[in-house]
Amino acid sequence: MSDDHDVDEILDRTGFDAETNVLTRRQAEVLVLRERGVAQADIADRLGTSRANVSSVEASARENVRKARETVAFSEALRAPVQVTVEVGTDLYDVPTRVYDACDEAGVKVNHAAPELMKRVSDAAGDAVSGREVQEDLLVGVTTSGEVTVRTSRESHTE
Repeated sequence: MSDDHDVDEILDRTGFDAETNVLTRRQAEVLVLRERGVAQADIADRLGTSRANVSSVEASARENVRKARETVAFSEALRAPVQVTVEVGTDLYDVPTRVYDACDEAGVKVNHAAPELMKRVSDAAGDAVSGREVQEDLLVGVTTSGEVTVRTSRESHTE
């Protein structure tokens, strides 16, 4: 395999630090190569391991990345000065007014007009919104910069 993918150089250039990252160095190495289209079998040869091991390392790395993104989304929602609970059965068309009212009260400006806000909530909620009806409790947050966050409430899952 040609060495046109200098993993160490790429990790250095992108600022990878195993001490502060949720990925191990091996996971980062595998992701660097996979994101550049290198086959798992070729990575296994390069690292002196099996393709199955590379597959496992890649799966763990991708799961860690997913969890890190989820943690950031949770943290952003937690810090949002505007938090509006949207209960099951709420009409999606009622959400913008509720969000705008809460934002006015908090002195925060939303970066979306009503149709965009409904689409943002619907898209982010996924299966928690069906048609115009909210199927699971949602928490709609608005950050100080006006960005909208949407979280599905875990309470609706614990019944």
